[in-house]
Amino acid sequence: MSKYHLDYLEQLESEAIHIFREVAGQFERPALLFSGGKDSITLVHLALKAFRPGKFPFPLVHIDTGHNFPEVLEFRDRLAEQIGEKLIVRKVEDTIKEKGLTEPKGKLPSRNALQTFTLLDTVEEFEFDCCIGGGRRDEEKARAKERIFSVRDDFGQWDPKLQRPELWNTYNGKIHKGEQVRAFPISNWTELDVWNYILKENIQLPSIYFSHEREVLNLDNQFIAMNEFLNLEEGDIVTTEKVRYRTVGDMTCTAAVLSEADNLEQVIAEIITTKTSERGETRIDDRTSEAAMEDRKKAGYF
Repeated sequence: MSKYHLDYLEQLESEAIHIFREVAGQFERPALLFSGGKDSITLVHLALKAFRPGKFPFPLVHIDTGHNFPEVLEFRDRLAEQIGEKLIVRKVEDTIKEKGLTEPKGKLPSRNALQTFTLLDTVEEFEFDCCIGGGRRDEEKARAKERIFSVRDDFGQWDPKLQRPELWNTYNGKIHKGEQVRAFPISNWTELDVWNYILKENIQLPSIYFSHEREVLNLDNQFIAMNEFLNLEEGDIVTTEKVRYRTVGDMTCTAAVLSEADNLEQVIAEIITTKTSERGETRIDDRTSEAAMEDRKKAGYF
């Protein structure tokens, strides 16, 4: 018997590469959703391993709400140019104007809910039959109901009760005309797995993931980066703190965490000791109700 065996990160990497190649083999017009966040950067790294020296069999696609962190957008553009792959950007602001949608109100006017309209329009525009994303099962409880190949109907909607069995790493991508699939190559990874893999592979990330000083609004001990979209009220507390981000969404709905961790080893040490999921601690839009994420997914959100 061979003494060779894979460590757990190599096993996760091998599974993800297999999923990427299954997507390429089973679908005619796939796309990789790429925001410039750590999970989508990890997906790009895995795709490079799956398909180089050839080109990706799909474009990179970003649904830009207009409320993104500038550091992340700069990194997104730089990485796409560096690897020489096509980047398609579609803006929620354009969808708001075209469809006459109502801009969110309130102190934290997140456009996340409006992303669904732009995503589905983009899928229709390019006739994508599969969108690859960085969803992980430890992020949020609705994510845990997904399969690795998750089918959406011809309206882009998701029914958690209609999930296909996935046995022995066999993925069924057969769909009817108009239906779509969401594929999750790192579905079996945890936040800690992603960070350990980033360290192992020396993957570069936006500086926002490491400790830095930032002017923040203290909102019930959640630290929201000061930005032009916030609607401050009398009595709001604004301070300068040393923070980092565990996950990167909109500036209007993503909180930073107080941190001194300015390198990968220190970030990993913090994550090992935390008892709260990254979305549970930092994504304010997931707290609107117990089923906030699931409701958005059913409506067509990624």
